[in-house]
Amino acid sequence: MVNFPVSLPPGPFEADWESLRGFRIPGWFRYAKFGIFIHWGVYSVPAFGNEWYPRNMYIQGSREFKYHLEHYGPHDRFGYKDFIPMFTAEKWDPNEWCSLFKRAGAKYVVPVAEHHDGFSMWDSSINRWNAKRMGPHRDVIGELADACRDLGLIFGVSYHRAEHWWFFEGGRRFNSDVNDQAYKDLYGPAVPIKETREPGKLWPQPVEPPNEEFLNDWLLRAIELVDKYRPQLFYFDWWIEHPAFEPYLRFFTAYYYNRASEWGMEVAVNYKHNAMPPWAGVFDVERGKLSGIRQLPWQTDTSVCLNTWGYTNDCQYRTPESIVLDLVDIVSKNGNLLLNVAPRSDGTIPEEQVKILSSVGEWLSTNGEALYGAEPWLTYGEGPTRQPTGEFKEAEWLKVKYTGRDFRFTSRGNALYAVALEWPGEEAVVQSLSSNLRLYEGDIKNVELLGYGKLEFTRDERGLVAKMPREFKRQPAYVLKIM
Repeated sequence: MVNFPVSLPPGPFEADWESLRGFRIPGWFRYAKFGIFIHWGVYSVPAFGNEWYPRNMYIQGSREFKYHLEHYGPHDRFGYKDFIPMFTAEKWDPNEWCSLFKRAGAKYVVPVAEHHDGFSMWDSSINRWNAKRMGPHRDVIGELADACRDLGLIFGVSYHRAEHWWFFEGGRRFNSDVNDQAYKDLYGPAVPIKETREPGKLWPQPVEPPNEEFLNDWLLRAIELVDKYRPQLFYFDWWIEHPAFEPYLRFFTAYYYNRASEWGMEVAVNYKHNAMPPWAGVFDVERGKLSGIRQLPWQTDTSVCLNTWGYTNDCQYRTPESIVLDLVDIVSKNGNLLLNVAPRSDGTIPEEQVKILSSVGEWLSTNGEALYGAEPWLTYGEGPTRQPTGEFKEAEWLKVKYTGRDFRFTSRGNALYAVALEWPGEEAVVQSLSSNLRLYEGDIKNVELLGYGKLEFTRDERGLVAKMPREFKRQPAYVLKIM
């Protein structure tokens, strides 16, 4: 029996998974399809490696360890805490950010409220290491929440505190500030992990599971975010899978959903792998996709940078075309895309990222009706090209080149949208609408190429055959609206 540090608020849910069967995925999430993730924090200051710099800088022999010694000196004299005064966010304008996200076509925004490094990006009454008290001296989460809502964007938060249990353990192994008791509330517990990965088990594996003190603190920080900012999406990273978190995750989910019921808001928890039953939240796949239509809505999270989530000086950027193609593929399978941006420590979003978002927004301004509020059709798509599926397969699937015979389908009302993932040439042939297949036997009244107009078409044993215009602006994907 767990003694939780707070009481469950009244509402429709109890802190057990069976009670949480009553959860319903929000209508706004079903409609939105496209959101913006934001990894921005103290780790943006060194801008080296990735957002795991705070851990890797204490791993002897790592690139980050060597870089830190060369640029900042010994770890007992300059540790991760010493980056905090350098994280000033002097050029940050949350309204400018949210205006960009809206122009990009996003419908929801999810900043990381606390990453594994233990620095809270909100005005926390629990954790003194927070952005209001130190660094920017601003309530980042609060200001972003206001800016999003002023523009009609749904606001969520991401919370990665679970991994903090072991995150700084490398600093225990040599003379570093991690061992200084004055900073134990930032770096601790820093529990050692086993050196080998055990097949089939969650990694990292600490030598000790999270204890009651840590779990209560984890819960109270999450609850403070809920009560103070009323986010409509609460994203958890993977390590909440550890069995020690299970009762606390149950309790938090019921707490959150009951609060939302009290406020009259639609909310959801994001989870990965098997951390929660599928009926209790929204399933998320990191840097990966599913192979087909999932009955329940789900989400992919990925980044504009292939090699990092947080800003670094060597971001390897994805093309806007690849992001649009992913978005179309994911939506055809009943999913949403949460696309991460990585601002600099001063609060500016690099021009390359602005261009990527602007390009995606330009495509959505013409073709968004095929995605927003759309539902899966009888099949997600057709064509000869296959992509690897599952998480962390992004680098593999980006090598795949689509053809003009590859289509993805969505539907809304009496419209079917067939999205060609490459220019189909003089004729677009949608084989799933073949008169022989009998997959769809209704009449087709009209075919339109979004951004152009009506097309001449026939339907026979080959499928729906639409005559494409001789000249049309090059796009990442081409949408046929079939009435």
